Amino acid sequence: MSEIEKLRELITPARCVLWAFDGPICRLFARRTAERVAAELVDWLAGRGLHDLLSDVERDSLDPHGVLRAVDRRYPGSDLVAELEERLTQEELRAAGSAMPTAYADPLIRTWTAVGSRLAITTDNSPKVVRAYLNDRGLTSCFAPHIYGRTTDLHLLKPDPHCLNRALSAMGSAPEAALTIGGSPADLAAANDAGVPFLGYARNAHNERLLRAAGAGLVVQSLEHVLMLLRT
Repeated sequence: MSEIEKLRELITPARCVLWAFDGPICRLFARRTAERVAAELVDWLAGRGLHDLLSDVERDSLDPHGVLRAVDRRYPGSDLVAELEERLTQEELRAAGSAMPTAYADPLIRTWTAVGSRLAITTDNSPKVVRAYLNDRGLTSCFAPHIYGRTTDLHLLKPDPHCLNRALSAMGSAPEAALTIGGSPADLAAANDAGVPFLGYARNAHNERLLRAAGAGLVVQSLEHVLMLLRT
């Protein structure tokens, strides 16, 4: 079976499409990089005398969500975690104004909506950030009210399937009647745990290798083929 045939077989049964945000819909930190944001969160902790709170690996992870999770593991539900999460949310909101739309994502979202599929956002980013971006692109009506982002329960970030299960429950969808479009191994793990078919989106060959190494069966580097199949 060709890749196009596999793709058609994957998307045809989908009545609900659960989109990850950063990657499949946009590159959130297109100008202000995620690595820089993570480093600034680490510096902020150091400025509070908490340099040793993180391990060397965690400090060097260059992943703002990784920094947030690491602090939450040590002080779950604390004021420190709440303040750090708010700082990350503000960084994400600043980044949303210069986020780079993923090629073909906007018309694909509108086309899927037009043919009657229901769409949701399932992400580790703040729902405030998702709404700000969708409002700027005129896409809010394609998803609202089904935007499921980061909550104060940080242990429920992906790879936990919590946000996917919330979307499925709210939309009244069986997992096998849905499709997840994700850009990271954590997205894939969450989809597998929720029992939802998965389509990987990789913006470059490196990301594709990561997804395939994690077990993704189908990965595209462009959403154009998905859009073409949907239109036909």
